[in-house]
Amino acid sequence: MSTDVHQHLWPEAFADLLRARTTAPRLDGWTLHLPGEQPYEVNPDDHDIAARTKLARDGDGLDLALVSLSSPLGIEYLPPAESEPLIEAFHDGALALPAPFGVWASAPLLNPGPEALARTLDRGCVGLQLPATALADEAGWIHCAPLLDVLVRAGKPLFVHPGAAPPAPPGTPPWWPALVPYVHQLHASWYAFRAFGRTRHPRLRVCFAALAGLAPLHSERLAARGGGRGEIDFDVFYETSSYGTRAVDTLVRTTGIDVIVSGSDRPYALPTTPDLGAEAALHALRTTNPSRLLKGATS
Repeated sequence: MSTDVHQHLWPEAFADLLRARTTAPRLDGWTLHLPGEQPYEVNPDDHDIAARTKLARDGDGLDLALVSLSSPLGIEYLPPAESEPLIEAFHDGALALPAPFGVWASAPLLNPGPEALARTLDRGCVGLQLPATALADEAGWIHCAPLLDVLVRAGKPLFVHPGAAPPAPPGTPPWWPALVPYVHQLHASWYAFRAFGRTRHPRLRVCFAALAGLAPLHSERLAARGGGRGEIDFDVFYETSSYGTRAVDTLVRTTGIDVIVSGSDRPYALPTTPDLGAEAALHALRTTNPSRLLKGATS
């Protein structure tokens, strides 16, 4: 099953709720306003269900494309009266999408509700997406533990995605959030998982977006500073969005190819096909490894 584990697609009712808001995150027509980023002009075609379905099937040749609520919107941290209707609208619309789409669940984080998450997973979501900002230290892993326990009981994985960016200084280029705070968040969440999360959740399968910001490449520095070398954790996966051959090849040399999965971050980035020298490598990234990440989650 050819799989892209990382895409975004806004159902109509969800977009309408963003337009009804008077404070960020909000949509003004198709202009997205976020607290930490410059206004972003959304292409309406990127959220046209028929067009995206055809693109996923015919253009990308996918059997499964997993969509999620984009955590940089910051919706998970809104007060429950604001976050819950938005998350519910996303779930309702995304779960109604035609094949090949599947859905990562989301959850409000000011007052995590494990019972609500369990019901959402039972509706057909493949796992839970959480922002990296929620998992950046020991306190975050403790706070989110009730949600993660639900995932373990359900046999479904966690997807760690960059969260909201802090306000950038004036004059900062538009690419800054994706290259600085997003990468920093992924680094912090990956090392926090290594330090705190894995001990608390030994059976949890985890996938880090964007190759975890290349955090595993610092293993030599980690060892030099007393963190130990450690063995490869075959239940921790790294998806490839926004990275190409050089980065993927380098990470493969650190973690092995068995934990790399294909993700595109559509519509914010295009799929890439790393030239790893063999069709077998592409088959692993798009078919074999996603099957291990999602085992039992899509049946």
